[in-house]
Amino acid sequence: MDNAIWVGGGGETQVDPQWLGLKLANRHGLIAGATGTGKTITMQVLAEEFSRAGVPVFLTDIKGDVSGMALPGVDKSWQKTRAERIELPDFEFSDTPVIFWDFFGEFGHPVRATVSEVGPFLLSRMLDLTEAQEGVINIAFRIADDEGLPILDLKDLRAMLAFLGEHRTEISNTYGNVTTASIGAIQRKLLVLENQGATPFFAEPALEFADLMRVAPDGRGYVSILHAERLMRTPQLYATFMLWFLSELFEELPEVGNPDKPKLVFFFDEAHLLFNGAPRALIEKVEQVARLIRSKGVGVYFVTQNPDDVPDSVLSQLGNRVQHALRAFTARDQQALKKAAQTYRPNPRFDIADAIRDVGVGEAITSFLEGKGAPGVAERTLIRPPRSGVGPVDAAARTTLMARSPVAGKYDKAVDNDSAHEMLARRAQAASKDAQAKLEHESEDQKGGSEPPRRASRGDSPLQAFVKSFARQLGSRSGQALIRGILGSLIKGR
Repeated sequence: MDNAIWVGGGGETQVDPQWLGLKLANRHGLIAGATGTGKTITMQVLAEEFSRAGVPVFLTDIKGDVSGMALPGVDKSWQKTRAERIELPDFEFSDTPVIFWDFFGEFGHPVRATVSEVGPFLLSRMLDLTEAQEGVINIAFRIADDEGLPILDLKDLRAMLAFLGEHRTEISNTYGNVTTASIGAIQRKLLVLENQGATPFFAEPALEFADLMRVAPDGRGYVSILHAERLMRTPQLYATFMLWFLSELFEELPEVGNPDKPKLVFFFDEAHLLFNGAPRALIEKVEQVARLIRSKGVGVYFVTQNPDDVPDSVLSQLGNRVQHALRAFTARDQQALKKAAQTYRPNPRFDIADAIRDVGVGEAITSFLEGKGAPGVAERTLIRPPRSGVGPVDAAARTTLMARSPVAGKYDKAVDNDSAHEMLARRAQAASKDAQAKLEHESEDQKGGSEPPRRASRGDSPLQAFVKSFARQLGSRSGQALIRGILGSLIKGR
């Protein structure tokens, strides 16, 4: 079939090939099934076939065993046998063009974003803040906007919070209540985030999404593989990072309507982590992004163990489905299996619930959109074998592939650009000289009986109050601590 991906065929009850139409691939999808039933192989097969169709792909490598698709597959009997069973024509092993990425910069090119790009909503989710603490974060970002503060990294954010603490009375009168308890709690949670290794993520150069949408000279789309084995140890950080990724794609990409094939396909493995304990506001945001991002030409495929892991409001938007086996050991499992079966268009030849329970490894119940977007009849399908390598790539091959990457050298070294921290350091140096001169002048005036130094007026802005307070305290021990603790916090210059 033209302009479609052959996903599989065979199975126990039918032999017709099952196709995923490229024109409907941006209607999103679901790959579900218990551990060990073949979800990862299915994701790899779809990714490499999208690549062969010229569609760039981004996927997460949870266990580190998807990277082998950068190399041609080796002759394994099960792959040849499966290809023959589903009568897959001209099956041959081949590599897939890949770009390796890593949140921590260890197994791929670093992925970075500034604190401002992440924004207060997702940052609060990442830090698991209370409503009051989230309010303080929003005030910090608002003041940063009002004062022209570039918050690029965590030290800028810490400095901003210190500024809020120093001037919470003046700020509370204008922006809302700011308490030392909330600031202290946020600072402690920032420390936890730093201990999890997130500091390198909040830096520059920030990721350019155009680098995820590259097409190789031979016309195949690059598959960007995010090594997420370490990131998965902090599930909330992983889930929030994935949501940030989707949100940024939505914000940056132009509207394209219904293209003949997607501009990008995104596979979100262990998708249940995004929704575990998520507040309603977050689920609504995911629902909104999923609903609207398809008009940007992006297809999102959630990979999880059970369809029940995904809220109904999001699940209803996933039109292309591959359901591997579910194990109904408990009453809840049985209910989830029945619920999963009810979401498929019935097939009179077999009972879908029984088939979901009985399919073997590599086999699945599939349903792909057809025609004008109507769901296809559920079929029992044997997933085609991958052309590329199965399992992890070794360290030497990874190093070689990264050196040949089209983004080699672009992101590998972090850049500490001129930001609030450096700006305030220069400002503090100048303020120190001015304050010292002022103190010497006031000392001379006091000897001559002059009036004591004036305090800041009530009409001063938080910034002006800070500068005056800063100058008064420079000669004291607390002033020394102020320099060490706040020097990352203020402004470009007015």
